[in-house]
Amino acid sequence: MKKKILIISGGISKERLISLDTGQQVANELKKNGYRVKITEPDNNLEKNIKFFKPNVIFNALHGQFGEDGYIQTILERFKIPYTHSGVIASSIAMDKEISKKIFIKNKINTPKFFTYSYDVKNDDLIKKIKKKLRFPVVVKPLNEGSSVNVYICNEKNIIRILNSIKQYKKVMIEEFIGGREIQVAIMGNKKLGAIELKPRRKFYDYKAKYNSSAKTEHIIPIDLPKKKLNEVLSMSLKAHKVIGCKGVTRSDFKFKNGKFYLLEINTQPGMTKLSLVQEIAAFKGISFIKLIQWILRDASTKK
Repeated sequence: MKKKILIISGGISKERLISLDTGQQVANELKKNGYRVKITEPDNNLEKNIKFFKPNVIFNALHGQFGEDGYIQTILERFKIPYTHSGVIASSIAMDKEISKKIFIKNKINTPKFFTYSYDVKNDDLIKKIKKKLRFPVVVKPLNEGSSVNVYICNEKNIIRILNSIKQYKKVMIEEFIGGREIQVAIMGNKKLGAIELKPRRKFYDYKAKYNSSAKTEHIIPIDLPKKKLNEVLSMSLKAHKVIGCKGVTRSDFKFKNGKFYLLEINTQPGMTKLSLVQEIAAFKGISFIKLIQWILRDASTKK
């Protein structure tokens, strides 16, 4: 008899719609292959649904805050039921861009220069600091959002206005802008699954470019890189996966410019929508969507 899989999706983050899509895509594929599947929100009924349905595995399809940051993982630990993707500590570290970048730097993984800003200095002083430490343009981003939510490329003229528009975060990252090529790498356990290049028609690979087919982002696989360079970025991704303590499948976002790779961030719960990248990389390697999901389910555990 096929296993019972409880999929948690939705939630209250700004990535709710992506999570719902991921959850539905996974559910459809599992149902087609004979699994008993239930989808639930991470709400007050979660505990009741877990106890009533008695799943063999919980598939965490949440994205963003409360789903990828160690919060839901802490709750799931109580039930002693295997759940997918990374555990409490790795999830919380990877979601915090400041902490994860400090770990990358400590482990000699190249990442763009940055500093954090807590709205605690005068505008003129901030401009001077950026010119001294980074130079314009720069990237402004929240410390703990995913899917490029509220990420902006800023110049000297618009940065103060943009910072004021996202003041609800209280603390943000101001990062060196790296042009060049967009490279995404998938890791599957301790295996270098593969890489894909993206050519967005928009200014950068933002939320719309990722999830809206009308944005017409071009996906290129295999990517045009010398074998040595390809292995370099795959190895950087695997190293990041390991030093953060990740489990299961991860996707790392890189920029490639002037022969150098820059790791932007690592994603512990990559999307599984029709436009998502991990299953596209897997398919290129001969791994079907259902085989990928089945591997993620087998990899699930209560010990992270």
